[in-house]
Amino acid sequence: MHLTNLVLGFTMGVVIAWLAQRAGALNRSGAVAAALTGGLIFGLGGLAWATLLLTFFVSSSALSRAFGRRKVALSEKFSKGHQRDAGQVLANGGLGALLALAHLLFPEQIWPWIAFAGAMAAVNADTWATELGVLNPTLPRLITTGKRVERGSSGAISLLGSLSAVGGAALIGLIAASFTLRMTSSPGASARVYWAALIGGVCGAFADSLAGAVVQAIYWCPRCLKETERHPLHTCGAQTTQRRGWRWLNNDMVNLLASLVGAVIAVLLYSL
Repeated sequence: MHLTNLVLGFTMGVVIAWLAQRAGALNRSGAVAAALTGGLIFGLGGLAWATLLLTFFVSSSALSRAFGRRKVALSEKFSKGHQRDAGQVLANGGLGALLALAHLLFPEQIWPWIAFAGAMAAVNADTWATELGVLNPTLPRLITTGKRVERGSSGAISLLGSLSAVGGAALIGLIAASFTLRMTSSPGASARVYWAALIGGVCGAFADSLAGAVVQAIYWCPRCLKETERHPLHTCGAQTTQRRGWRWLNNDMVNLLASLVGAVIAVLLYSL
């Protein structure tokens, strides 16, 4: 049964990755990584796990494309464009693939599913906050100091971005709760999954902002006189130099951290 599910899962993963690449949501390396992680999640987790992953991917990709023109000017801030590469795919779905393996090893335990819901809620909340937060009518504030900073700055938060994070986490929480009700026939367990995923997801998104403000590698463009995540070259072609943070901690690593925080908090809250 597991072999059949894996074959079907990887087939589905390849098809969706190919369609996403054709639509411009993934580049070639991102499509390969998506096929691998998606295949594991689809094949080992089943419909419930696949639905959460697809909800994140479809909603985040749709938001990225919907407001792409309004965010062109901010591309100099972000380390990568709207096409996700392998690093971004693994940062957002790598933990989910590992949790799908844990689900295979511990099929009678619910914690891998709770952790997966929290991880997906975190990356969805973070992506929604990033995609919609830059549209906030006023400049955002740095999460550590409250100082007004430019839109797109690492560690910046805004009212619209925060509300978007709640919405992104709530969507994953609702879907996870509905599947939990089918799995357990327990409204209480379903409600606990919703709140665990919602709170875990929002905490993961804010952990992303905190890490972005404190420890993420941020660079300086001497030509544009602006901070950026891009290295070694800025969009203008000038070579960037590190200004703060840990060199090895790029945006992909911060996203992975956010998913881990969401997973851990969701499991802890569900267990209370």
